[in-house]
Amino acid sequence: MKANYLVCYDIRDAKRLSRVFRHIKQRGVHLQYSVFYCRLTWEGLVKLKEQLRSIINEKEDDVRIYPLPSEIKVEIMGCGDRVPDGVDIFLE
Repeated sequence: MKANYLVCYDIRDAKRLSRVFRHIKQRGVHLQYSVFYCRLTWEGLVKLKEQLRSIINEKEDDVRIYPLPSEIKVEIMGCGDRVPDGVDIFLE
């Protein structure tokens, strides 16, 4: 069974930043600079965390993975990219 996650990061080194971005982009939807929406199985979540740990420097970088409720309403304010009303994002 898949669950929804918000993956956010702050990476201090440009090379590691690029690697983290490319890695998460394969698994989720890029919402904002360092924020992704991912829909993952438990095994996929464990694998993502293991792979990110191998990329980042835990003394300098910060990665956070927040579980989201299955039914979520997103409100966008400001100048960010828009998801049209009535459109849901589903990843398989």
